[in-house]
Amino acid sequence: MNLELWLLVAGQFLLLSVLSIGGAITVAPEMHRLLVNQHHLLSEAQFTSSIAIAQASPGPNVLFVAVLGYQVSGLLGAATLMVAIMLPSTTLAFAAARWRHARRDWLPVRAFTAGMAPVTVALLASTGWLLAGPASHWRSGLLSGAAALLVWRTKVHLLWLIAAGAVLGALGWV
Repeated sequence: MNLELWLLVAGQFLLLSVLSIGGAITVAPEMHRLLVNQHHLLSEAQFTSSIAIAQASPGPNVLFVAVLGYQVSGLLGAATLMVAIMLPSTTLAFAAARWRHARRDWLPVRAFTAGMAPVTVALLASTGWLLAGPASHWRSGLLSGAAALLVWRTKVHLLWLIAAGAVLGALGWV
């Protein structure tokens, strides 16, 4: 891969880092657009497999970015994309946490904090939609909606819902 393209991709990941409210997985659709659709650095299968491998591994959620970088450009790619996705958001998170802690009783601060929850949920839903694939969208959407409703309205333990999803997946329903 040429250096100019790699610097462009790293720069785009620096920008995505600032938008990754709720974790790097929330900007996976944009990463997909950049790496698969726009720059053709990864195939659809490589992108989806990278996320699946990283999510199955123990450790932080953001490991999928290292796997994507490794798929594109080896160890240097993994290190570059990890620094690009972590540095801005970590710096911003530390600064914002200190600022918010000092002003936690302010009404605008409480309103902003409450307003970020739906944004995070929507970003995670778009990632799930992308990873589910077109053949199973309605089933995955139905299952996700039912699980969200159960978590919201009942005291069903989340592990039971995860187990139910695993059984449905093993049966080929999703």
